[in-house]
Amino acid sequence: MEALTSLDSMQLSFKEHFGRGAEYTFFSPGRVNLIGEHTDYNGGHVFPCAISLGTWALAARRSDDRLRFFSMNLPRMGVLEFPARGLVYRPEASWTNYLLGVVRMLEDAGYVLQTGFDVQLCGNLPSGAGLSSSASIEVLMAVLLNELCGFGLDRITLVKLAQKAENEFVGMNCGIMDQFAVGMGKKDCAILLDCNTLQYRYSPLDLPEAAIVIVNTNKRHSLTSSGYNDRRRDCELALADLQKVRPLQALGELTPAEFDRLAGQITNPVARRRARHAVYENARTLEAVEALEAADLAKFGRLMNASHVSLRDDYEVSCRELDLLAELAWKHPGVIGARMTGGGFGGCTVNLVQKAAIPDFEQVLREEYTKNIGYAPSFYVASIADGAARLA
Repeated sequence: MEALTSLDSMQLSFKEHFGRGAEYTFFSPGRVNLIGEHTDYNGGHVFPCAISLGTWALAARRSDDRLRFFSMNLPRMGVLEFPARGLVYRPEASWTNYLLGVVRMLEDAGYVLQTGFDVQLCGNLPSGAGLSSSASIEVLMAVLLNELCGFGLDRITLVKLAQKAENEFVGMNCGIMDQFAVGMGKKDCAILLDCNTLQYRYSPLDLPEAAIVIVNTNKRHSLTSSGYNDRRRDCELALADLQKVRPLQALGELTPAEFDRLAGQITNPVARRRARHAVYENARTLEAVEALEAADLAKFGRLMNASHVSLRDDYEVSCRELDLLAELAWKHPGVIGARMTGGGFGGCTVNLVQKAAIPDFEQVLREEYTKNIGYAPSFYVASIADGAARLA
């Protein structure tokens, strides 16, 4: 997406749909998680980064208390209008529920909108690809309202409100990782985040000979209608069994050795497998960050591969399409590591690929995937970006 062309066309569209020019411009990235999947709501560590694909917003204040939204990605839905206060979830509100949820969470926290806004969005994140398009627009709305209404909230508070909007308003019981990465991203860095304490640090992604390549299966996933919430309940069941013999707040507190000693306490074998993934994935994440910071890309890649196997076998959130992309990548000589990323059941793989090998990598995966699945995947070479912000 050419930024200038995009913003020019967005301004024209804004005038067409709202009858006046926009006053403010914001951008909110998507995210890709390098390792540490389904650990965030289990009190473990994650290692995501914000990416340059994301969502732009143009906005203008209104003199009344109405909120009006338009998406250039969904033009047939037209302009959707709502009150600025007392919002409740309605299926017919469609994609705007992610924005309305943020407004409602702010209101519940005592930050009530005193004026309405016209807001237009345009994004280049593929919807349903597991790159956090929902978190991108939630954090975007939180940052926009915080700045334009002068609420003065710090960024982590905004991240928590955005997560709460998805949990309590939309009904998706996600962890903090997606909103945190979108809100706290830093250019050319990944974030090692302890989801139990929200302690974090930035780790520079110094990859002179390699690049992060995202491959989209082009199979949409819908986490609220998938087994995502079921996986979370499985982990809560496992934790409850373990708490009978040891004081624990989260599965992420256990080392793999400790888990192995206590695993027999988990009576449900499915819950036991889910918990094993959460504990071992947390350990893999910490080990992978150490390897990356020691410039041991080979070890980092092996841990990425092991993460996918665990997600496929113990957590069972992969699918035929993701497995095929991962297996094709593992066979390619230019690939350092590959795994599914995001909630699963479709979406994308994240691949660490030697830069010189990227053209052949894309050609091989495109041909083999298309031959086996019947349609082509999409490829994105990720550029690591800053978090959501107002643009000059």
